[in-house]
Amino acid sequence: MIEKLLKAYYVKIKQDFPPFIHNLLRLAEIAEIKLTEEQKIFFVTITAFNINTRYDDYKMSFQKRCTLEYTTKWINELKTKRIWIKSLISQ
Repeated sequence: MIEKLLKAYYVKIKQDFPPFIHNLLRLAEIAEIKLTEEQKIFFVTITAFNINTRYDDYKMSFQKRCTLEYTTKWINELKTKRIWIKSLISQ
């Protein structure tokens, strides 16, 4: 979801197809989004989630971290960032 929104923003700003990359921080940077350090850390972390769930050897260690509290925190963060990126697109 975040990757698609970043790519939508990229298309809006650059009037071109987005690059075929999955690194969310890099996408935000090339879309020229001004980021706080907290936002940079968020994008790096979410990119790592994608890697952890894609490869079997990382899945088990990642699943062990995914307690109810941990998962709820990140779902709320994702919702907040989704709203923020959508507001950038609609400006």
